[in-house]
Amino acid sequence: MLEVINARKIFLAGTPNEHVALDNISFTLSEGEFVTLIGSNGAGKSTLFNAIGGTFWLNSGKILLHGEDITYMPEHHRASMIGRLFQNPAKGTAPNMTIEENLALAYNRKLRKGLRIGVHREDVKLFREKLAMLDMGLENRLKTKVGLLSGGQRQAVALLMATLGKPRLLLLDEHTAALDPAAAEKVMQITKDIVNQENITTMMITHNIQSALETGSRTIMMDRGKIILDITGKDRDNLTVGRLMELYSQQSKDIVVSDRMLLNR
Repeated sequence: MLEVINARKIFLAGTPNEHVALDNISFTLSEGEFVTLIGSNGAGKSTLFNAIGGTFWLNSGKILLHGEDITYMPEHHRASMIGRLFQNPAKGTAPNMTIEENLALAYNRKLRKGLRIGVHREDVKLFREKLAMLDMGLENRLKTKVGLLSGGQRQAVALLMATLGKPRLLLLDEHTAALDPAAAEKVMQITKDIVNQENITTMMITHNIQSALETGSRTIMMDRGKIILDITGKDRDNLTVGRLMELYSQQSKDIVVSDRMLLNR
């Protein structure tokens, strides 16, 4: 479904500050697979998402989505196929537009191949149904500007926008990290419900190792632009945070004394 083949990304190539952010990475995701992606700061996680999403192009390698080569496809063309959420709830929504206008913008872009803001009457019922599933009372606030919502509510709306029309791929870039614990738990549960119900192929970056092992069915760990661990099945089911840290130390040759050190070094 998603194939990343020998992906290489170099920043400031040919200068004293040259940095290899992605070092010939290769992996494949199956249809409907939910993968969690972990690693320390600077490991290449967000760089990988940016390459898949089209924020920039690779120096070499290929990215295939449903067999289509999207390596050099413009970012706005990929937007109809790839949904993405960021850590900041303010990203991905327009604060001065209402909830229904934001949803209509996302819906029109993905299904009608345009950027029209106009709200179609036949779509309002769908928006209400989808919002009701969030269990936040937002189905009764369609005319409320998104900028007036709480962080958790806004991120939930952004999640709904990203998954309207069922994207081929959903990229979640620490999308609960900026929320308070209660809101983060709520948004995470909504995420799981939507992904499972719609069978959306998903990759999620997280700094919470326990959550990474409990969410989805596969965990990939990156370090210095490489994939050093790719764990699934029974190996992952029986894996503890402590054992994962041991495996990380073995593969990266760094001694890790805590998960906090691993994720913030």
